Amino acid sequence: MTQTAVTPPVARKVPSPTTIHGQTLEDDYRWMRDKSAPELISYLEAENAYTADVMKPTEELQAKLYAEMLSHIKETDESVPYRDRGWYYYTRTVEGSQYAIYCRRLATGPAYDDAEPEQVLLDVNKLAEGQPFMALGAMTVSPDGKKLAYTTDNTGFRQYTLHVRDLTTGADLADTSERVGSIAWAADSHTLFYTTEDEVTKRQNKVFRHRMGDAAADDALVYEERDERFNVAVGKTRDGKYLLMECGSHTTTECSYLDATTPGGVFLVIAPRVDEQEYYVEHRDGLFYIRTNDAGKNFRVVTVPVDGGGRESWVELVSLDPNVPLEDFEVFQSFCVSSRRRLGLPVLTVDFIGADGGLGESREIAFPEPTYSAGAQVNREFDTQMFRYAYQSLVSPASVYDYDIHAGTSKLLKQQEVPGGFDRARYGSERLWVTASDGVKVPVSVVYRSDRFKRDGSNPLYVYGYGSYGYPLPVSFGASRLSLLDRGVVMAYAHIRGGGELGDSWHDAGKMQVKKNTFSDFIATVEYLVAEGYGAKDRVAIEGGSAGGLLMGAVVNERPDLFSVVLSHVPFVDVMNTMLDASLPLTVGEYEEWGNPNEPDAFAYMRSYSPYDNLRAGAYPAMLVKTSLNDSQVMYWEPAKYVAKLRTLKTNGTPLLLHINMDAGHGGASGRYDYLKEIAFDYAFLLTQLGVER
Repeated sequence: MTQTAVTPPVARKVPSPTTIHGQTLEDDYRWMRDKSAPELISYLEAENAYTADVMKPTEELQAKLYAEMLSHIKETDESVPYRDRGWYYYTRTVEGSQYAIYCRRLATGPAYDDAEPEQVLLDVNKLAEGQPFMALGAMTVSPDGKKLAYTTDNTGFRQYTLHVRDLTTGADLADTSERVGSIAWAADSHTLFYTTEDEVTKRQNKVFRHRMGDAAADDALVYEERDERFNVAVGKTRDGKYLLMECGSHTTTECSYLDATTPGGVFLVIAPRVDEQEYYVEHRDGLFYIRTNDAGKNFRVVTVPVDGGGRESWVELVSLDPNVPLEDFEVFQSFCVSSRRRLGLPVLTVDFIGADGGLGESREIAFPEPTYSAGAQVNREFDTQMFRYAYQSLVSPASVYDYDIHAGTSKLLKQQEVPGGFDRARYGSERLWVTASDGVKVPVSVVYRSDRFKRDGSNPLYVYGYGSYGYPLPVSFGASRLSLLDRGVVMAYAHIRGGGELGDSWHDAGKMQVKKNTFSDFIATVEYLVAEGYGAKDRVAIEGGSAGGLLMGAVVNERPDLFSVVLSHVPFVDVMNTMLDASLPLTVGEYEEWGNPNEPDAFAYMRSYSPYDNLRAGAYPAMLVKTSLNDSQVMYWEPAKYVAKLRTLKTNGTPLLLHINMDAGHGGASGRYDYLKEIAFDYAFLLTQLGVER
């Protein structure tokens, strides 16, 4: 696909300079922030029309890709049921329906019995009727099993409404509230705690206590978090004995507890917050088990009796290991499970807990492939002899296992069925280590169809990256990916600094004043893959979204010659203007990830890589930039401004397309079929630009 004769829309320029620290930021498109302006909506619609015109020759390919992807999905399916307080809960999907149906059956014996009558808790398809968007947020059943509290968002702005359903009648009660985040029931099944967000910044900052039947206006304000870096959430220990209230920023947490049987009581702080220290709490037999990074960059586990004092009373249970960082710690009645990372790959270790609360025999769950994802699945039962975990890889579909802690064996409960002729043996995966520009070794996961991969530098190459917030990029199976692999595309996933694959130190090495490591790691990865024959130097596609969209913008500005095609989703590209506006959602809290541009050194560093501020006249790769009008995390105007400015600077004829979903939010379309069509659209653009046979 080459640039067509169709003329792209031209955005009006209105110079709106900002001067700070003696430097001026030029911005000709600030006017796009006015979402109510008819001119803005007309402009976005014109961009969509232009994109549709340019993509029209690919409509047949889009339909073909969609059909392929659909053929690899078992449309009518059911999840593995999990047990919780006398019931088995599961979700199922029905062919032709966009959304899941949440159900349960009574647990009448030690094993799930599908002969028991099914009770439908929530049919999201019914909730979505008449709505252009529907997302389910929090969802929790009361301890007595008779009520369901849940939240819904019908715009994509991640603004959730609380509902409570009477499970004996199936009717929603009058109890409701707006802008709700987390929810947790007290033991009496009559009291519900919930958090709400600030209307401007969308920060979860208040905790309320609601008694069933009361009006929301009468709900008691339990706590208000006034530090703008922090959000607050409510939850519960796995044994159900304590309600937890956690206040957290990107680098610091504080947790308070309340006996679940006394909901009218006061939450007590376990340990006061200390900057740059996090801790996370579970409970067992009068002890709090606390995962904390108080002793270094990574985490250890300590215990302290309930009401037993602050940090000075903490007793170490699991020591810090910088080489195998601890990511999570799950506590059960007779055992615990540590989730770690070894060389960037997940490791699950089961330890028995002795009568004194100490650890006994230890067993590691083994995984067979060179690169994979594994982690805890749904484990609601506290007193159990089974640990449920999930496993998948780039070539192995998602699987659910039960691990018998006494036998030391895993039982496969279900593997995702992939119809349409999928044969795992046709595909290969590798784990590579790439040397970055400063000598650091960066892990990369690669997958390909073995009979189409030549390793002679002729294959089209796709590289995905994120590298922010300490988020480990999942090594997961994707049925839609088969449409690229079967056409000979080699696909790579770069585990670059800023992510969490190698622990907190890996995150710290790619944020704040060393953020550029994220970008140089990605560039080094692409250069290595091309040099080693994994892909053709003139057939390289890259993709990233949100903070990964920042990555896309930064590496394209630095090395536009290295890439042929760019897919950029909801990209955080207007770094300076966003981070200088404290009224926007997320901004203040994000100072701990990117820096505070009100400080001169941070300003200079952030400006040096901000994609919008570093666009220059020259040739750019083919680009498809996607966003949503109701995105609450990366506002629609960032990608819109970025594309408008780039149009005035781009000197070559490769396509530059902006597609905006007018009815969705940060994650795109909410329905599963609509979402598949979005992927088919993206892949059609990518394949056409790479010159891949259809």
